[in-house]
Amino acid sequence: MDIKRELKEKVINNDYCIGCGACAFLNNESIKMEKNSDGQLWAVIDFDKKTFNENTLNVCPFYNSKLNETVLGKELYESIVDINHDIYQGYYLTNYAGHVIKGQYREKGSSGGFGSWIAAKLLEEGLVDKVIHVKSSSNSDLLFEYQISNNLKEIQEGSKSRYYPIEMSKVLEYVKQNDHRYLFIGIPCFIKALRLLQKEDEILNERIKFTLGLVCGHLKSEFFAKSFGWELGIKPKDLKDIDFRIKLKNKPASSYGVKVTGLINDEITTIESPTRDLYVSSWGHGYFKYNACEYCDDVLSETADITIGDAWLPEYSKDPRGTNIIIIRNKKIDELFSKNREELEIEEISAEKIFQSQAGGFRHRRDALSYRLYLKELNNEWYPKKRVKPNEIEVTKKRRKIYDMRLKLREESFRNYHKAVLLDDFNVFKKI
Repeated sequence: MDIKRELKEKVINNDYCIGCGACAFLNNESIKMEKNSDGQLWAVIDFDKKTFNENTLNVCPFYNSKLNETVLGKELYESIVDINHDIYQGYYLTNYAGHVIKGQYREKGSSGGFGSWIAAKLLEEGLVDKVIHVKSSSNSDLLFEYQISNNLKEIQEGSKSRYYPIEMSKVLEYVKQNDHRYLFIGIPCFIKALRLLQKEDEILNERIKFTLGLVCGHLKSEFFAKSFGWELGIKPKDLKDIDFRIKLKNKPASSYGVKVTGLINDEITTIESPTRDLYVSSWGHGYFKYNACEYCDDVLSETADITIGDAWLPEYSKDPRGTNIIIIRNKKIDELFSKNREELEIEEISAEKIFQSQAGGFRHRRDALSYRLYLKELNNEWYPKKRVKPNEIEVTKKRRKIYDMRLKLREESFRNYHKAVLLDDFNVFKKI
């Protein structure tokens, strides 16, 4: 089977494409990233084009099983003095929990403010020239996209969480055409795809100096954002903007809100609501989840120089202002934290605490993944090779029923959304 058909039939047709755009970057004439009928970005192959990079399958984060996160992490970090390794978080120098106390980083961020602080500090220290991250889009067809920031103001425009489909081929093309030093921010599979691309492209390898990974539950279709707006009175076609993480005073950090902006009766309207009051808010249900996310075992961006996420721990989660967990794998970034401790309220925490902060994610991405791979084997279906093996982790009958239901809910969420759009009634979706 040739490379195009292998990519098409195994990854794309089987719904393992995460829409990262790594393959499109290598093949800008024969692969384009487009939005499919389920509101996801995915690779579309032009079979009439003759040119095709023979290393394309090497950069797909869900196809390349030889260079998994453990192998890549070992190549990147094993030689660092005083490095540690944990089966769940990969390599690490130091783990912290805390928040930024300088400026408005914490107030303007989703959690403790470290995403913007790290980006700004790398710029300030002259370690990078530009930051690659997701911001509001000027493209009328997408609410968010990867863009370049050059200063603190621009960085803070992209400081919030974006549970939305994005791809990186266009912004990486900018990197290739513009000789600067970059920080790249992304979710685990995107960081992995970038690491694989850096093996194929010397320019990317040279110019992207640092990577910041985000703790990830899963990636959402655009239907997730549109459903929030729709339930609050903004029809899907009329949604213009969304803030997925508004901090609510006197509420635990986990009880955040959502703010949507769009047209109601031809007038721009902004509406806020506690997220938990809305039907699609439960991450455990997995509504509008990319199928590829069901076959990922990297929760903590193991191939990133630094990882940040929410500190879902009892001692921190009661604070509505938000607290981060931080995993550092890069010496220069570690030194950056030591040098600027007066700007931070942080304490060192154990690998066990890091695990506890994301325990639900690990159950679904390790234990449940072993079960989902077993189901694929039972049906004699191709699946991405993962570090977790089929049926190697014992899963109780009760948990299997839960995991079966989650698979069903994911599929039904797309099916019912289409029905609701056809009948112009969000309540049809809620009959899922």
